[in-house]
Amino acid sequence: MLDLDPIHDDNTEFWLRGSVKGVPPLLQPAAHALLQSDKELKVYTKTLPANLLWEKPEGRASVGFHIKHIIGVLDRMMTYAKGKALTEEQFKYLKREGEKDDSLSIDDLCKLFSGQVEKMLQYFEGISEEELKETRTVGRKKLPSTVLGLLFHAAEHSQRHVGQLLVTVSWLKSLQK
Repeated sequence: MLDLDPIHDDNTEFWLRGSVKGVPPLLQPAAHALLQSDKELKVYTKTLPANLLWEKPEGRASVGFHIKHIIGVLDRMMTYAKGKALTEEQFKYLKREGEKDDSLSIDDLCKLFSGQVEKMLQYFEGISEEELKETRTVGRKKLPSTVLGLLFHAAEHSQRHVGQLLVTVSWLKSLQK
């Protein structure tokens, strides 16, 4: 799927690697943000001990929650961007985002997030500039947005949670010393 410029090393941030093939120009920043989130999520959780995945330091969100939440956000924002309502399954997932799930490992969650990023990037490929301007509504209250607004929010929201996850991982690991 990704056809990025091979002259850049792995440390080059995605926004400096050039265009993501097939993604419309107006969605390049969102694609870069999602790819950066995916990369950083794997880096930040690589050495996190498994027993800390669901820890809630000072009552704050666990690392597991952050990952489950951004997976769900990407799914929900894509649904709204398509002009559809959330399904019952999506509402159930939303309710369970904060729940500890010992059946999911850190690697499982990272793979699920990568898969959701891939779905988003594939969706981006088929969107026209005109469609990006179309009005969409969000939630039961039908709050106004646009396709572009929803997709940008999905990307920036993911980056925000990956940043929070970094702080949580760092803090939890410091307590282990």
